[in-house]
Amino acid sequence: MKIHISWKGINDMYKNKTYIPVFPLASPRLSRRSFIGGSVSLAAALAAGRALGAAEAVREFPSFTAYPFQLGVASGDPSADGFVLWTRLAPQPLAGGGMPPDESVWVHWRVSEDEAMAKVVASGKEVASPDWAHSVHVEVSGLKPDRWYWYEFRAGRETSPRGRTRTLERAERPASETSVLKMAFASCQHYEAGFYTAYEHMLAESPDLVFHLGDYIYEGPERDGGIRRHVGPEIETLEEYRNRHAQYKTDPALQAMHRAAPWVVTWDDHEFDNNCAGDIPEEKGMVGREEFLRRRAAAYQAYYEHMPLRAACIPKGPGMRLYRSVRHGGLIDFHVLDTRQYRTDQPHGDGLKTPGDEVMRPDATMLGQAQREWLLGELERSRARWNVLAQQVMMARVDREMGEGVKCSMDQWPGYEMERRALLKAFLDLRVSNPVVLTGDIHSHWANELIADFDQLDSRVVGTEFVCTSISSNGDGREKPPGHGELIAENPFVKYYGTRRGYVSCTIGEKFWRSDFRTVDFVSRPGSPLNTPASFVVESGVAKMQPA
Repeated sequence: MKIHISWKGINDMYKNKTYIPVFPLASPRLSRRSFIGGSVSLAAALAAGRALGAAEAVREFPSFTAYPFQLGVASGDPSADGFVLWTRLAPQPLAGGGMPPDESVWVHWRVSEDEAMAKVVASGKEVASPDWAHSVHVEVSGLKPDRWYWYEFRAGRETSPRGRTRTLERAERPASETSVLKMAFASCQHYEAGFYTAYEHMLAESPDLVFHLGDYIYEGPERDGGIRRHVGPEIETLEEYRNRHAQYKTDPALQAMHRAAPWVVTWDDHEFDNNCAGDIPEEKGMVGREEFLRRRAAAYQAYYEHMPLRAACIPKGPGMRLYRSVRHGGLIDFHVLDTRQYRTDQPHGDGLKTPGDEVMRPDATMLGQAQREWLLGELERSRARWNVLAQQVMMARVDREMGEGVKCSMDQWPGYEMERRALLKAFLDLRVSNPVVLTGDIHSHWANELIADFDQLDSRVVGTEFVCTSISSNGDGREKPPGHGELIAENPFVKYYGTRRGYVSCTIGEKFWRSDFRTVDFVSRPGSPLNTPASFVVESGVAKMQPA
C-alpha cells in the first residue's frame, strides 16, 4: 500500500501563509528547535511504521489487557472500486489506549461479499504502530462498483465487530443508469449535552452514505450539570485529544452507525478549538502562535487516528488537507470543504454584527486560495447531475435584526461576503448543475434558497441549502424557538427553521432531490421517538425547493 503525499498542497498553503513547515513528533511538548526545525513529518512516521511490517519487532500475537476493539470499526471515503477501513487497538480506551508504547502489532483484515464472511474478496494485514495510537487505515481497491460489502479485523486471537460498507458507481456511468442514493448528514455531537438517540433512528433508515459536517468531538473541560461528563480538562495535548476521541467512540449508537455504512467526514472548530480561524485562536493574546499550532498539530493527528480517512489526508505538522471529492456515477459529485483551517479572522470581532467594511474585504477568505481554486476547478469539470458542497457554516445571509438594518453571524459565510458572492456567481457562470449546499454548525435545522443578491430578496434563486441540526449539542431544543415567525418573515428565502435535535435524510435520484428533516423530542434521556417536521423536494433543473 503506497502513501501519496501532495507537496504541491503544502507549498500552496505555505504561499498563503496558512501553513508553516513544522513537523512535531508524537510528544506534544517540544522544544522550540524541534518544533520549528524538525525534518521528520508525521507522514514519514507512518511510512516508517508500515515499513516495520518486515521486521520482527511487530507482534503477531500480543497480550491484551482487555478486548482491543472497544472503539469499534468504521469505513469511509468510498470510491467506485473501494473504500477505507478503520479501527484502533485500545484495550484501555480512556487511558491512552492501553497498548505498550514501544510495541507494534499486526492487524489482519478481510472483506467479503456476504455478511457471513464466506465469500472473501480481499484481505491483508497492516501494522498498528504506537506512533499513530495503534490505529489502522486500510485502503481497499479493486472491488466491484455500487454494491455492499462486509469486513472485519483480527489482532492476535481477538476479532473485531463486523462492519458493512459499500462502493459507489463508476464516474462514467450516466445519471440515468446510476442507482438512487440514500444519504444522511449530521453534525455537532456534544457528548455531555445528551444521548445520541438520533443515530439509532438513522441506523433504522439504512442509508448508503453518511456525512459528518463537523464538531465530532468537543474540546472543552468536564462540566457540572451535563447529561454525561467529559473525561479530563480542556484538551490541549496529543494524549488528551486521543482520550477525548476515544470517549466519544465508546458511544454504542455512534459505533453502530459507523458499522452500518461508509462515512465521509470533515471538521469544524471543536475538533480543535472553538471559533478558531486558521492559526488565530478565539481568545486573542492568551497563547502564542507556535504554541497554538503545536496544539493544532496534536488535534489534527488525533483526528486522523480516529477517522476512516485515506493516506492523502495524513496530517503534516499543523496542516492537514481534508478538502476532496466523492462521486457516485454521473448522478452526484460531493465536494467536501474545510472552512476552518485556511480562513482569515472573523470580521468585526466575531459574533452577531451589522456588516461593515471588514465584511467586504476582497482578501478575506473562508477557503484560502488553494482550496478555492480546487473547488472552482471541480465545479467547472463536473458532469454530474447534482453538485454538492458538504461543508460547515451557513451560506445564506440570515438577517437576525427585525425591521430596518441587518445583523448576521460573522463566523458564517456572510462574514466573508465577497468570497460568498463570488461562489454564488460561479454557480451561474460555470453553469453548475443543480448546486446543493449541506451545512452543520448551528444546532438547528434550516431549508434555505440561495439567492443571487441578499440585498434584493426577490433576486434569482441560484441554489439550495439544507442545514442539519445537532445530534445532541444544546440539549433538547424546541420545534419553534422564540421569534420563529418574525425570522421567517424577515428572511423569505428561509423555508424551514427548527431547533430540535436530529439529522437530515436525503434521497437523490436523476430527476429529484428529497430532504427529510428528522428530529427527536429529547436527548436528555434515552428513547425519544422520531419525527419528520418538514420535507422538501428539489427538481433537477429547478433551483427552488417545494414542500414534499
